[in-house]
Amino acid sequence: MSRLITRTTLAICGVILGLIGCALIFSPQAFLQMSNIVVEKDPGLMSELIAPTGILLMSGAFMILGAVQMRFAGLGLVCGAIVYGSYGTGRVVSAVIHGFPSQSLITAALFELCIAALLVALLWRQPHEL
Repeated sequence: MSRLITRTTLAICGVILGLIGCALIFSPQAFLQMSNIVVEKDPGLMSELIAPTGILLMSGAFMILGAVQMRFAGLGLVCGAIVYGSYGTGRVVSAVIHGFPSQSLITAALFELCIAALLVALLWRQPHEL
């Protein structure tokens, strides 16, 4: 049962990262408008917004690989915990320094931190092969 939970969590969380990465690459303005963020179509700004998508896509791919091949599950869990945890922590730091963003971004931070905690908990239950 533990393997099924790990596989399912890795697959769902990996797909979420992949979908967010794709949305940011192909339609960054529309994606950000869902959080009440309006951006101009400036090539430099678009480059800065799209640059982190490589991390999202690769991390999502590692997580999905871990869901398919259990020997990579530990790496997928670590990768996911780092990405989700760093995004959530970054949002908290930004709120402290710059003020609170929209409710949807606060919700995203809570979601990201909860996912990171879940991935760490699943990692601790893994056989220690890393």
